[in-house]
Amino acid sequence: MAAIGLFAAEDELATPTRFAVDLGCGAGRDTRELLRAGWRVLAVDREPAAIEALLAATPPGDRARLETRVTDLAGFRIPPCDLVNANLSLQFLTGDAHASAWRAIRAALSPGGRVAAMVFGDRDEAADDTSMTCPSPRAIRSQLRGFEIERWSEREEDGETALGEPHHIHLVELIARRRHPRPPRPRV
Repeated sequence: MAAIGLFAAEDELATPTRFAVDLGCGAGRDTRELLRAGWRVLAVDREPAAIEALLAATPPGDRARLETRVTDLAGFRIPPCDLVNANLSLQFLTGDAHASAWRAIRAALSPGGRVAAMVFGDRDEAADDTSMTCPSPRAIRSQLRGFEIERWSEREEDGETALGEPHHIHLVELIARRRHPRPPRPRV
């Protein structure tokens, strides 16, 4: 997970305990990687089975730094944190819930905090599904006002879903860092 490396470079002299929120954690691949790197993590998923799988796969030594929550992401209040990880989860929120999730991400991250996300873009086959939100790259960038985009990649290709069905993929992967506010200019 590239965001861990960006924080690690900043934390070389001090070793603060960082806190991440993993939205739509699934079976916990990213959560476990954060735990291995020494982070505290709140792993959130709407599926109880996902949280059960995460807990079963988490080594006992890491469990003290892991909190889990079974809840729908729509309306979930993200606590203040250093990192919001949202890999393949935000597109399942529609309309106001999608916009609200981005506002919650911005509110949860103080200056220097990061969001790492993987989202379906507007040319993804899922964009035709009214139960999903697949914004254009421009719309995604507009959600990141006040952030410095540190990593951005787009991939578009014909592939398959996890169930082996053909699917046209438009995937945007990003890491963005909340900017520090600029001090006011002195009046002359």
